[in-house]
Amino acid sequence: MVNKKKLLITGVAGFIGSKVASRFISEGFDVFGIDDLSKGKIQNIPKGIDFKKANLSDEKIYKKIPKKFNSILHLAGQSSGEESFYNPEEDLKKNTLSTLNIIKHGIKSGAEKIIYASSMSVYGDIGNRAAHEQMICNPISCYGISKLTSEKYLNIFKNKLPFISLRMFNVFGYGQDMKNLKQGMVSIYIAQALKDNIINVRGSISRIRDFIYIDDVVEAWFRSTVNKIRPNQVLNVGSGRTTSVKKLLQIICKEIKGCKYNVKIGTPGDQKFIYSNNSELKKQLKLKKFMELNKAIRLFISKLRKNS
Repeated sequence: MVNKKKLLITGVAGFIGSKVASRFISEGFDVFGIDDLSKGKIQNIPKGIDFKKANLSDEKIYKKIPKKFNSILHLAGQSSGEESFYNPEEDLKKNTLSTLNIIKHGIKSGAEKIIYASSMSVYGDIGNRAAHEQMICNPISCYGISKLTSEKYLNIFKNKLPFISLRMFNVFGYGQDMKNLKQGMVSIYIAQALKDNIINVRGSISRIRDFIYIDDVVEAWFRSTVNKIRPNQVLNVGSGRTTSVKKLLQIICKEIKGCKYNVKIGTPGDQKFIYSNNSELKKQLKLKKFMELNKAIRLFISKLRKNS
C-alpha cells in the first residue's frame, strides 16, 4: 500500500508532466503543480491539482509556493535540442537556473527527495553502443549541456536533498503537442503523415533511436518516487531496444496508408546513435516489460484519429 504524501510537480501542463501528475492524483496523492504555460497547455492539467502559473527561474515566485512537500518531481524546462541553439540563454534559465532554484526550495522545505527529468542528450555522440549511466558524458547541444549541468548541481547538494535523475530517451504517445515540429521524432512524423501524407525527415534515416511509450515512462516516474531505492543515482529510462529512423518510418507508413517521406538536411546537435542500456532501470524499479513499438504507434495513431 502506497503512503499518500504531498508532491510538488513542475512542468505539470506539459506532455510528460501532466501524465505523471494524473497518475499520482489517481493514487490519492496531494499534488501542487507549477508550469509557466510557455509550452504546456492549461487543459492538460489534471483535475484535483492545486496549480500556480510560475517561471521557476524567477527566485521571487518561491515565496508564493508552499514549502511542505515530501517529494519534488521536476519536469519543467525547455526540452528541444534544436531550439536550444537559437536561444541558449533561455535554455540555460529554464533548465539549469530553474533546477538550482528548485533544489534550494527543496532544501528549505525539508523535502525527502527530488526526481529530475534529465535526457539522453547528456551523453552526446558516443558511437553505435548502448548508453549506460557510468559513461563519461559529452553533450553536443546546448540542451544537453544544461541538463548535464543540472545533474551536477543535484549531485553537489545530494547530502541536503537526495535525488534520482531520470535520463529519458525518445518518449512518445497520446497527449504530445502535434503542432510542435521541433520536438518529439515520433509525434512530428505522425503529425506530418496525418496532415499531408508526407514526412519531411531532417537527418539520415540510418540514425538509431530508443523509443519508449509514455505509459512506461509514467510507471518509471511513479516507482522512482514511491519505491525505496538507492538515492543519488542516475537511471536511463528507455526501452533498451534499437530502432532505425528508417524502420520507424516504415511502421508509420504502414499504419497511415499512402504515406511517403523525404530526407532533408539534419538539425544541429542531433545524435546519430543513441539507445539505452536499461539494466539498472529494470533492477532498481523492477520494470521488466515495455510496450512494443508497433503496438504503441498503432495505439497512438488510433487515439489521434478517434479524438480528431
